[in-house]
Amino acid sequence: MTLAATAPAADLIAVPSAPHRQPLTLIGLLLGVTLAPLIAYNQTPSATLYNQLMAFAGLGLWVAGLAWGRSLSPGWRNDGVSLALLLMTTVALAAPFTHGLPWSMSLTSIAMLLGALLAVQTSRAVVAGQRDQVLTIFCIALVGAGLLSVIVSFVQMFFPSLADGTVIARSGLAGRAVGNMRQPNHLASLLMWACVASVWLAQGGWLARRLGGALRGTVALHVLLFLFVFCVLLSASRTGMIGVAMLAIWGAIDRRLAPRVRIALGSTLIMFAIGWGLLEVYTALSHHAFGAQSRVSEEGAGSPSRLAILKNAEELLMRYPLTGSGWGDFNFAWTMTPFPDRPVAFFDHTHNLEMQLLVEMGLPLGVLTLALVAWGLWQGFRRMLHGSAATRCAGMLVAMIGLHSQFEYPLWYAYFLLPAALAYGLCMAQAEREVGTLSADSPQRRPWMAALGIAIAAAVPLVVVDYLRIVHIYAPPAGAASLDERIAAGQRSPLFALQADYAEATVQPPGAAALEAARRTGHHLIDTRLLMAWARSLNAVGETDKARYLVQRLREFRNSASQEWLAECEEVAAMGAAGKPFQCEPPQREYSFRELR
Repeated sequence: MTLAATAPAADLIAVPSAPHRQPLTLIGLLLGVTLAPLIAYNQTPSATLYNQLMAFAGLGLWVAGLAWGRSLSPGWRNDGVSLALLLMTTVALAAPFTHGLPWSMSLTSIAMLLGALLAVQTSRAVVAGQRDQVLTIFCIALVGAGLLSVIVSFVQMFFPSLADGTVIARSGLAGRAVGNMRQPNHLASLLMWACVASVWLAQGGWLARRLGGALRGTVALHVLLFLFVFCVLLSASRTGMIGVAMLAIWGAIDRRLAPRVRIALGSTLIMFAIGWGLLEVYTALSHHAFGAQSRVSEEGAGSPSRLAILKNAEELLMRYPLTGSGWGDFNFAWTMTPFPDRPVAFFDHTHNLEMQLLVEMGLPLGVLTLALVAWGLWQGFRRMLHGSAATRCAGMLVAMIGLHSQFEYPLWYAYFLLPAALAYGLCMAQAEREVGTLSADSPQRRPWMAALGIAIAAAVPLVVVDYLRIVHIYAPPAGAASLDERIAAGQRSPLFALQADYAEATVQPPGAAALEAARRTGHHLIDTRLLMAWARSLNAVGETDKARYLVQRLREFRNSASQEWLAECEEVAAMGAAGKPFQCEPPQREYSFRELR
């Protein structure tokens, strides 16, 4: 066979360009992995929307770069996680029909789930010889996010006056760093990812090549791990502390890692102890709060409120074992169900991934979903056992966020969900394939996938424009229309109408229109102000007993914002007046949360 005869085929399956030479791939990871968790700027009412949109923009560009750069093999790849994502997407799509979930919540869930599915399938499809390169670039992006978060953490802990709230977020928790995501556990999980990413950069030789030798690479690994572990301490996240122990265990049992890397991982416990000692000295001299010490001494290993919400969720599941609360309606069902011992905060999540799926989907669909996820994780675990160090590092990224998901809900945020899906796909990707043969797995340019990725990135500015309609309700610009007009404009939003409904329900006079708005926005998140307004509107339209039932639920939260309103009952009783306000009488019966939708 002559060279001329093979040229046309070679053009069809041209040698893929290396991921580090694909600008869209690099920009995508920079935006979606490094910058997404670092955006401090936000506009009311959402504190993390711009972070999540940046993650989606990064995903789109990353997919487009790999697809156009001939770095992907064709075809669908079955795994338990992908099938679980498809099942959950189907449930989210059906939710408006099965239990009246507003379409804006359904569409948001669908976007998140399909985005994760796209990340899994794309990273699984990376061609032979490029999986490790893609993982290396991904890990560089994670380490970059970690190092920038170290700077943020130091400012928040040691130089809080420099935090302006726009470039560096202010911490509202004494003695704790919260990162630019404004959540200490999110900061800790990002730092744990950065630790794992540093391990791969050392194990894969990237640090040694860039720094001019194995010794310098090893020193750099120790420095990186110390900085990240120290900032986990600054976050005072107990989940992060467990993550540090996981790093040490990994180093102890993984014999395929280089000895220098295993020593560095084992040293993380020593780094933790040194960091604890340094912070004790600093706080003693400066009289600053030491958040980690306070949390461990006061709360121990568990949060009472999280244990209480898990108990409530279990009771709710037992009430509705077949159907659950319905997709996206845990907060609604939990708030509207009597729980005298409930935690006083308004929880929109059970703080446990498995319980969340069970209580919202019911036992049949919930167990099926969890079985698919377990199968997918078992597939990944088997590959970790028998695969390369790259496979195990990708798997450890999944394990770290899986740990966090037992105590919180990081996967409900795109800047964690999409990178986690990417890491899972890389763990499942084939590291080796036949090269040099013309087969169905030969890499070709994927124009439709590239177009899909560009479309995702291009949609982000459109979502921002849509969101600004809601921003203008709460922070009107100069020359803005009236409040009623701004609310009406916000209610036309396909994605954020519920925030406009909240404004109508809580600002407008009690009545039928405010009641309908309350019922819609109640699917999103219920708080004290909404419960009070909702009860007033129910009373105004003649549904007084339901109004009293809502007041009964409101009393369970013991929130200071409702004290003045509820104190009217005591004043009336003291005066001996005959007529009592509606909120002073108990309801005649208990209502199911479905009766209040």
